[in-house]
Amino acid sequence: MRHLFGPAAAALAVAGWLCAAAQPAQAQGAVRSTHGDWQMRCEVPPGAKTEQCALVQNVAAEDRPNLTLLAIVLKTADQKSRLLRVVAPLGVLLPSGLGLKIDDKDIGRAGFVRCLTTGCVAEVVMDDTLLGQLKGGKSATFIVFQTPEEGVGIPVSLNGFGPGVEALP
Repeated sequence: MRHLFGPAAAALAVAGWLCAAAQPAQAQGAVRSTHGDWQMRCEVPPGAKTEQCALVQNVAAEDRPNLTLLAIVLKTADQKSRLLRVVAPLGVLLPSGLGLKIDDKDIGRAGFVRCLTTGCVAEVVMDDTLLGQLKGGKSATFIVFQTPEEGVGIPVSLNGFGPGVEALP
């Protein structure tokens, strides 16, 4: 099993950009712009002095509409890195992590860093390779596991991803 990130990525997390209290998980903040299938949402997180913006997409599995996923891309507080944070539904098998395929190419898995009342969070610091794959792809499939043998793929459109990431303040 190839991991998308090491334990240090969790230390780079930016507080405040997870979910609203409602289920399924939803992004917070006002919609600032739309980039294809992605929305740029901005807000001032509790305790922060400046506005934080993130590129978000909320999707459901095609065959299981109650199985939702929230994909979030944001810059770290120091503005030096970009995070891909995914909020998966409760009930996923945590040791299996979150799988990722881009245009049917297996990219690897990321571990879950914590679970909240709205879902379980996996995140990865995006290096140039992953960022390029996401920008150049047509679709990403995030795979959550409900048993060690059963992975459920949730498709996420990459339409507008590149321009959206470049527009992040």
